[in-house]
Amino acid sequence: MTKENQKPDYDSPWKDIIEIYFPQFLEFFFPKVYDEIDWSLPQPYEFLNQELQQLEADAKIGKRLADKVVKVWLKNGEQIWIIIHLEVQGKYEKIFPNRMWTYHYRLYDRHQQKVVSLAILADDNPHWRPNKFTYEMAGCQVSLEFPIVKLLDFADRWEYLEQSTNPFAIVVMAHLKTIETKKKPQARYNWKVTLFRSLYERGFKRKELIDLYRFLDWIMTLPEGLEIDFKTEVTKQEASRNMRYVTNIERFGIQEGALKTNRKNTIEVLEIRFNNIPEYLREKINSLNNVSILERLHRQAILIESIPAFEEFLEQVLTEETN
Repeated sequence: MTKENQKPDYDSPWKDIIEIYFPQFLEFFFPKVYDEIDWSLPQPYEFLNQELQQLEADAKIGKRLADKVVKVWLKNGEQIWIIIHLEVQGKYEKIFPNRMWTYHYRLYDRHQQKVVSLAILADDNPHWRPNKFTYEMAGCQVSLEFPIVKLLDFADRWEYLEQSTNPFAIVVMAHLKTIETKKKPQARYNWKVTLFRSLYERGFKRKELIDLYRFLDWIMTLPEGLEIDFKTEVTKQEASRNMRYVTNIERFGIQEGALKTNRKNTIEVLEIRFNNIPEYLREKINSLNNVSILERLHRQAILIESIPAFEEFLEQVLTEETN
């Protein structure tokens, strides 16, 4: 797949930025939940990635994107569990509420803890707004209503996004402009430059600036020529401000580090589960340069029943990516 036709990798950058800036995420999207949490504690929250893998293995209801499970402590001393669902493409219109319910009740059943389910709808369909799962049969009724945030709604609040210093204002702006500039590379380049400049203008600290630059660079993919122009603009901006925050080493090192880690983890899981793996399979995994694909492979390496089944899944994923 050429750079021009490359599909934006939405889930990986969203997943990372939520974990890095979880308090800001809740404050921006779900302020009522944010206000209930005791942020004065030494560790007011804990991400439960192992728990999420088990939930996925149990539920088996569609491709998981950037879901997160977080344990938090409230101001009243109570402990609750939060499930965050990020639905990017809107392809699961029929089963998304079912998935919300399934994850919710399985988590409650396993731990007997109160569960709060939250959903970010990052798709491009303004009419798709699922916010409940319910059914009734023979006098028995089951129902789950959950708060949702539709990112498209922020398009009418652009001035608010421009003025906010919350990192997720930039995240939402980048996401909306990525959708808006689909198949419009020059327009995407112009917005990517504009948003990059605004990182300095909002007074973000060095780490915040690098994290948000990484998100911009990851989600707002450009054709090779415009990508070179963008890197030139980044260098120019850094030189004019005497702030070399996003060096070439950092730019390429961040993604390369994620690639190496995911390749290594996938191969190690396969080796542990199936002893030896074919050398050609090892080479194919090491040749992959898409973090999102590698993360899916790592998950399947944990769950899959055999090497042939894993190879079949790999070919399926690669076929999807080229279509």
